[in-house]
Amino acid sequence: MNDQPSLQPVNPVPTVEHVEALAVGDMNDLCDATDAAIEGGGGFGWVTLPARDILERYWQGVLAMPTRDLFVARLDGVICGTCQLVKPPSNNEAQSFSVQLTTNFIAPWARGYGLAKMLLDLAEQKARGDGYCVVNLDIRETMERAITLYEKNGYKRIGTHPYYARVDGKVLQGYYYTKMINPEIAA
Repeated sequence: MNDQPSLQPVNPVPTVEHVEALAVGDMNDLCDATDAAIEGGGGFGWVTLPARDILERYWQGVLAMPTRDLFVARLDGVICGTCQLVKPPSNNEAQSFSVQLTTNFIAPWARGYGLAKMLLDLAEQKARGDGYCVVNLDIRETMERAITLYEKNGYKRIGTHPYYARVDGKVLQGYYYTKMINPEIAA
């Protein structure tokens, strides 16, 4: 007879949430996830790792900005990704119905659990609840998985920027997408 306890694998628990503040441990997890995403080629603008204090100040600044909503993805409670909604400034009345989706990433070690879709759904729900009609975003041509996610979720490509970004000395195109999330308000 075997006296060893039988260990059963436990499925990871993916969750997403809108955050307005982060504990120190969460900030560390967020910076670690950001580092992993940058190293994995999805650094939402960064192509080399910034110093840790710069990264912390960036995220602290996001949390301090009243025109930004930060959403985090967690795998077993550990922050592993984000996205943000950027609201238009009050002096931009002409585009007051639209928000910009940005900094959407999942660290490579947490991919494959549906977190990117969960983040996108939560951000759209928040935007819709806040009365916005349209979500806009832009993305590098090399972000193929993200492009597939957006297109499968109703985002329409509306333009291409031929000189969008430079990564590893190569100039990349960027794509612009939009999605109507609340057509009743736009009418």
